[in-house]
Amino acid sequence: MSEMYKNYVNGEWIESTSKETISSINPADSDDLIGYFQSSTIDDADKGIDSAYLAKKTWETTSQVERGNYLLKAAKYLEKNSDKFAKSITRECGKAMLESQGEVGRAVALLQYYGIEGSNPVGDVVPSVNPKILLYTKKIPLGVVSLITPWNFPLAIPIWKMAPALVYGNTVVLKPASTTPLIATLIAEMWDDIELPKGVFNLVVGSGGTVGERLINNPKVNAVSFTGSTNTGKDIAVKSAKNGNKFQLEMGGKNPVIVLPDADLNQAAEITISGAMKYSGQKCTATSRVIVVGDIVDKFTELLVQKTKSLSIGPGNDEKSIIVPVIDKSSLDNIENMINKATKDGAKIIHGGNKISGGIFEKGNFIEPTILSNVEYDSFIACEEVFGPVLSIIKAKDYDEAIDIANSVEYGLSASIFTKNLNLSMDFAEKIEAGVIKINGETAGLEPQVPFGGLKSSSSGNREQGKAAIEFFTNTKTIYVDRSAT
Repeated sequence: MSEMYKNYVNGEWIESTSKETISSINPADSDDLIGYFQSSTIDDADKGIDSAYLAKKTWETTSQVERGNYLLKAAKYLEKNSDKFAKSITRECGKAMLESQGEVGRAVALLQYYGIEGSNPVGDVVPSVNPKILLYTKKIPLGVVSLITPWNFPLAIPIWKMAPALVYGNTVVLKPASTTPLIATLIAEMWDDIELPKGVFNLVVGSGGTVGERLINNPKVNAVSFTGSTNTGKDIAVKSAKNGNKFQLEMGGKNPVIVLPDADLNQAAEITISGAMKYSGQKCTATSRVIVVGDIVDKFTELLVQKTKSLSIGPGNDEKSIIVPVIDKSSLDNIENMINKATKDGAKIIHGGNKISGGIFEKGNFIEPTILSNVEYDSFIACEEVFGPVLSIIKAKDYDEAIDIANSVEYGLSASIFTKNLNLSMDFAEKIEAGVIKINGETAGLEPQVPFGGLKSSSSGNREQGKAAIEFFTNTKTIYVDRSAT
């Protein structure tokens, strides 16, 4: 019988008041039931929030250095248990083992980075016009922060939110995606093992409509950090603004690659396919559009198809697999429907386009890596996020038109250009409407010490990661000390 997992509130493992559960299933094998998790209620969400609220004063007054030390302890724990975490990620969200191991490594690096940040200054001494006045700023915690996280990076994204939240003195309540609650439970076990003070971290598993909604609207919550769909993010923005709370939103992407005639076409094709197809395109930074300039379209298309044909398809625990299952049947059906709509709009499938069944694929959510040509820049498939292994080829007559096409969608998360022209590279960096810009590089992937976020409908609020994180997770006090009065 599969294990029953509980919520983690105030340092204790507790059942939901609903007495109901949700199940987590391996996307590569529907017969593999990972476990049962709590289907939490509003009351359960309130328990988590109350726990964080009661703990915030003690945690706020804990030395920032000591708070950082807890993160460094967590990094060591994660390193020690890296194999367990990586295998669990692959089993629960379908990711290839190599990528799961990379995700664990990134989480370790994030904990180490913010652990060290605990020893760094978080304010400034500012000159005053009056030499008798000491003028300085101080960063203070927000209080209780709700973290609402997605399934595609079930370890890295919660960590890159909670690590800065904790080191800067906030207490947190985590609501993971309902499809990947096991990884969130392992995170809770990590904090429990290193004896993080009770109430500082809390885990409540449940639906977005119930738990997520309460984590936004409860008056004891001071801020919400969310990664997920654009529609949900915009709804959170409205509700948080109404409540006077800070909000940080990372949402969708429709990330373009521009390929110029002078590029190394083989390199460009290799990197474009990597960005589009790894983890079956289930990344907000995945390459979704490749805009090809001039008369190289046919040659470059051939290279893309060639590279795609070489990709192995299978479960993530097979070290050869690049194309892995998508997260669930609903996602599988949605991707298929979007491909069908694209063909009705005039796009041509030049590779893939079909669900995969039979043999090892029969009980999983598999779809072929798909390349579409004859795609109009303003068509549905060229504008909407797919979140699957689907790449659209769009023609452009010149560089300027390519820029216009790249900027024509509502998203602006990441973008890349392939060229040997330094001037055009720098011009691209200036003109492209994206938060993350790569020159001759993959749209996906970012180091933990730099800010992450997009423009337009891709992001709202302060950037995540790096030193930028402090701007979201703290407020600023400006303090005047008049020494002439002493």
